[in-house]
Amino acid sequence: MRPHRVPLLAVAAAAALVGLTACGGSSDGRDGQDDRDTEANGGSGAFPVTIEHAFGETTVESQPERVATVNWANHEVPLALGVVPVGMAAANFGDDDGDGVLPWVTERLEELDAETPVLFDETDGIDFEAVADTRPDVILASYSGLTQQDYDTLSEIAPVVAYPEAAWATPWREIVRLNSQAIGLGEEGEALIGDIEGEIAETVARYPQLEGKSAMFMTHVDPNDVSQVGFYTTHDTRTLFFEDLGLTTPESIATASADTDQFALTRSAEQVDLFDDVDIITGYGDETGELLDILENDPLLSRIPAVERGSVYLLPGSAPLATAANPTPLSISWVLEDYVAALAEAADQVR
Repeated sequence: MRPHRVPLLAVAAAAALVGLTACGGSSDGRDGQDDRDTEANGGSGAFPVTIEHAFGETTVESQPERVATVNWANHEVPLALGVVPVGMAAANFGDDDGDGVLPWVTERLEELDAETPVLFDETDGIDFEAVADTRPDVILASYSGLTQQDYDTLSEIAPVVAYPEAAWATPWREIVRLNSQAIGLGEEGEALIGDIEGEIAETVARYPQLEGKSAMFMTHVDPNDVSQVGFYTTHDTRTLFFEDLGLTTPESIATASADTDQFALTRSAEQVDLFDDVDIITGYGDETGELLDILENDPLLSRIPAVERGSVYLLPGSAPLATAANPTPLSISWVLEDYVAALAEAADQVR
C-alpha cells in the first residue's frame, strides 16, 4: 500500500500571497535565498513578534531572512508556506531511501524547485556548530525535545521558538501557528491549517464507521518481550490526532493520562483488562505481520477485546507510512487516505 499525497490548497495560496516563486537553491539552501526573503517581506507578519513558550518568551525583531529548524518536522511549516530553510534536521526515522529527507518533504522541495537544505545530523543530539554555520536569523523548534541547556545554547546563535508546554507534545495546528508567526506568515499559517482541516473532514466523511469509536496507539513492542504493553497518552500528538478523525479516547487511556505529563506509559500484560474499553488499536508493527501474530497468540494479550475481534491495525515498522501517523504539516496529506482507510477497516470489526 503506497500512500499518496493530496496537494494542499494552502500551499499554493500562501505561496502566491507572499510572492515566493523563485525557490531554486544550492544544496545548502542558500543560493536564491536573498531573493526569496525580500519577497517574503510582503507577508502578513508584523515585527517585532514575541512568542511565549516553555522556557519563557522569544522576540523576533524583524522578518527572518535565514530560517533554520531543529528536531522533528519544524521545517515543514516554512516549506509548506514556500520558504526553504537554510538548514533542518536530517530524518532519522522513516527515511526509506537513506537520504535524510522524508518523502513528503522531498515532494515539497521538488514543487518549489529547491535543492535540499543543509541537513543537521541529530543522531547524538543537536549539532550546534552545524546550526551556527547556517547563520540563521531564527531557529524553529516548536515541536521538539529541547532541554533548557539546548535552548540556552541555541539562543546564543539566534532567537529560538520552543515548544509551548511540554517536549514532543505540540499538536500539529500549534506547530503551524507558532512557526508561521515567527517567520511573519501567521495569516498564511492559519490558511494552511484550514486547508488541512478541510482535507481531513473530506476524507473522514467517506468512513462513517469511525465516528465515536475509541482508539489506542501502542508504542513499539518488543516481539521478544510482550510482558509490557506501551501506549501513547493524551499528551502525544498521535493520540490527539484521533480526535481529528472522529475517534474518541477510551476512559482507560484518559484516566492513565490524567496522572502524568509523560507522552507514553506502559502497563503489565497482567493488566490488559484495563483495555476492555478500546475499540481500535493501532501502533507500530513490522513489515511481516509477525508482531500481530504474536499479539493474537499470546495468552494474555489475546484477551484484549480489540485483539480478539481483529480490530487492530499495526503500521508497517519504520516505513514512511508509520512515520506519518505522527501528524505533521506536510505528512498529513501524504498519509491521510491510507491511514484513515486502514483504521476504518479495523472499525468494521467492532460490533
